[in-house]
Amino acid sequence: MSENNNNKRKNKRLHCEVPVYGKANTRYDRVTTVDFCKDGMGLITEDEISVNEEIAIQIDLDEDDPVFVIGKVKWINPIADSQKYRIGMSFENVFRGSKTRLKKFFNGKNEE
Repeated sequence: MSENNNNKRKNKRLHCEVPVYGKANTRYDRVTTVDFCKDGMGLITEDEISVNEEIAIQIDLDEDDPVFVIGKVKWINPIADSQKYRIGMSFENVFRGSKTRLKKFFNGKNEE
C-alpha cells in the first residue's frame, strides 16, 4: 500500500482482522477486514475487485442491531509475494440511524 493512501485518511482507523462472511463460492467468501473507521474500511481479498464497485456491508458493532452501509472500492493494490490484494473502501451510503451509531462507536474507542 502506498503512503499516499494513508495520508489521505481523515479519520483514525482501528486495526482489526476479522473474516467477512460473504455468499459461499463468490469472491466475497474469502475476504478479511484489516482496519475500519466511521467512513470506510480496508480489506484483504484473493480476488481483484474493481475500483468504484459498490458492495453492501453489514457491520456488527458492540450493539444488537448491525450497521448497514454501501461501500465503494476506492483503490486496490496487489500484496507483494502473495496472490492477495489490499483494498481501500469508503462508505458511500450509511443507512438511517447507522451513521450516528458509527460515530458513537468510534468516539467511544477514541476515549479508551
